[in-house]
Amino acid sequence: MKIRWFLFVSILAVLLCGVVACTGQEAAQPTQAPAAETKTLIVGLMAPFTGPSARVGEEFKYSAMMAFDQINWTVGDTRIELVYIDGESDPEKATRAYEAAITRDKMDVGLLNWDASDVIPVMELSAKYKIPHFFAMGTSEDIDAMWLSDAKYSYWMGKGWPTPSKLTINYVNALEDALQRGLWSVPEKNVVLYGNDDEWSRGFSKAIGVQLQAAGWKIVGEEYVPVGETDFYPMLTKIKSLNAPLMAGTMDDAAGFPAMIKQAREVGVTSLIVADGLGWVGEWYDMAGAASDYVIDQIPGWATADAVAFKDAFEARWGIEPSPSSAGLAYDEVGFFIRVLQQTFEDHGALTSETIHETAMAKMFTGELTYTDGILMSEYAFSQESLPDMVVGKGYFVFPVIQYLEGAGITIWPDEIKEQDLQLPPG
Repeated sequence: MKIRWFLFVSILAVLLCGVVACTGQEAAQPTQAPAAETKTLIVGLMAPFTGPSARVGEEFKYSAMMAFDQINWTVGDTRIELVYIDGESDPEKATRAYEAAITRDKMDVGLLNWDASDVIPVMELSAKYKIPHFFAMGTSEDIDAMWLSDAKYSYWMGKGWPTPSKLTINYVNALEDALQRGLWSVPEKNVVLYGNDDEWSRGFSKAIGVQLQAAGWKIVGEEYVPVGETDFYPMLTKIKSLNAPLMAGTMDDAAGFPAMIKQAREVGVTSLIVADGLGWVGEWYDMAGAASDYVIDQIPGWATADAVAFKDAFEARWGIEPSPSSAGLAYDEVGFFIRVLQQTFEDHGALTSETIHETAMAKMFTGELTYTDGILMSEYAFSQESLPDMVVGKGYFVFPVIQYLEGAGITIWPDEIKEQDLQLPPG
């Protein structure tokens, strides 16, 4: 019995030596450092992923993914994670989805947007929760006025599309140039304005209407339809009866806009048509067809080797044709956003709602931090004078005026990049 007990004690002693050294010292612990904590930045990508402008949302999503792929979805020690906020081209639904992204998904920062009607209620949430939101493309004069009214709206971190009046003047300049040069003659300078019954279209109409009136034009009618409308014949029949040589407007309904142009020619509208944004989705010509010939628009082109490379890569990867104004602009502005994140990490060593807002205020809004690696514009920049818009003009944010012929957009203004003169529709 004593022998058995002795053996038991001896075995136990040997086992303990594996944990405590026989000298009475603790065994050496592993020297491997503990794994670093994974940090995540939740980015809310806002777009109409369903509804009448769902195609725009699709292009936003794929462009953002391609931009974040370039940095392996990582800035510093932080992993980027996207959550998708579906605005549905409906302000009430957009507001609910945005607040859910903040409270449920723990969104740290917001990015992009399309519909102007979504912006003001979402701006209130951005200010309330102190969530910086970058480069929303929805724009109107009311949005600018609200942003300038209170410092709390500084969390709306700059607009990704300038106020309409800063771009609509290009149409007026192009049309007046054609009249003065004898390329176009009209019996009376009458114009009909049209669009969706929402903030974007009405803001565009207000801006171009004032500028046309200053150039001697008379507004003889204004016609608006709800977003999602597919039957434009009643509106167009009325427009035809006004017999105005010019019809000018915009629609943010990606599917409805080409249908409206097609129906305009079917009912016999012979006006020269300004259709701002007809080319906002890649397959617009498949929907509008030859009815789009002679229509005037403002769309940036795939004018550089980098732009063409992006277009080709996008189409090869996703199987759809991208638009410069949707996919291209979203890609550039996500790139600018990434640059802000990189600067924030350099300055603060951490990516949070607070540090991102602080860096953007101190460096992006002052013009110290700009973006020159885009595929569409030479430089994306803000200044104290331009806020909340980016700087607009040659070398910065600018769209050429183009005219469509057989699905191709041909630049007609300004002169320094013009490809041909304005062409007039038959009749």
